[in-house]
Amino acid sequence: MEGEQTVDLIRAQLRRQRVLAGMNQEEFGKRTNYSASTVSAVETGTRPIDLPYARRADEILETGGLFESLLRSAQRDSLPTWFKPWRDAERVANQLRYFNPTLIPGLLQTENYARAVLRFDDTRPESEVEQQVASRLERQEILTRERPPQVVAVIDESALRRQDAIMGEQLAHLLRMTELPHVHVHVVPANAGLHVGLSGPLALAMLPDGTWLGHLDDQLGGTAVGTDEKVATLLARWEGVRGVALPEVLSVALVKEVESQHGPQ
Repeated sequence: MEGEQTVDLIRAQLRRQRVLAGMNQEEFGKRTNYSASTVSAVETGTRPIDLPYARRADEILETGGLFESLLRSAQRDSLPTWFKPWRDAERVANQLRYFNPTLIPGLLQTENYARAVLRFDDTRPESEVEQQVASRLERQEILTRERPPQVVAVIDESALRRQDAIMGEQLAHLLRMTELPHVHVHVVPANAGLHVGLSGPLALAMLPDGTWLGHLDDQLGGTAVGTDEKVATLLARWEGVRGVALPEVLSVALVKEVESQHGPQ
C-alpha cells in the first residue's frame, strides 16, 4: 500500500512540475521522446511509470533525479515483506547462485516473462503486477553496474522448453545475458534423471563478509535462510544440482538450439 501511495504522489508531482514548466502533454512528450497519449496515461495511472520515463522526466524538468529516486523507493516498498531480506542481499552480494527446476530465474527474466509469472496469481490487481514487474527489472540493474556480482544460474531444460509465445524472446535475452563475463548459465539436461534439485528452487548470496544467505520460494511466498546449519544444507544441495548440470559451453549450445526453434527474434 505504501508503495502505491508513493507512485500516486509521483504521478501528481510529474503533472504539477510539467504544468509549472509551461508544457502541455504534447510538448512534454516531444521533449521526452514519448507520445502525448503516453504522457497522459502515465499521469492518469493507466500506464505504469518505469525508470526510463522517470529519468527522462528528471532531465527535462531539471529535478535532479527526484522522480527516479522516488520511483526506486516505491518499488522497494511494493516488495512483499518476506522478499526484502533477499533483495537487500542481492544488492550487496559478491556472488549469486540460482537454481530453478521450472522457471527462468528472476534476475534473467524479460519484462514479458516476468509479467506472465507475476500474473500466476489471478487475484492480484494489475497495478500491483506492473509495480512488481518494475521492481524485478530494477533488481536486474546489478548485472550491468560497474562492479557486478558473479552470477551462476542453473536452469532445468524443461524451463527452456515451455510452449509459450514469449519463450523465443526470453531465450534470446538469456543468450545475451550469457555474453556477460560475470554471468554463467548451466542447464540440467532432460536425461539427468532424478536429482536433489527436484525438491524445489533455491538461491544463495555470498555477502561481502564471506557469509552466505539463502532464499527459498514456495506457493505462499519465500523465506530467507541464514542459520549456519541450513545454509550448509543449501550449499550441499547447490553442489548436487550443479553436479548434474551441463558444462557452460554445452549449456549455451542447448539454449541456442531451443531458441532457434522459435525463429528469429
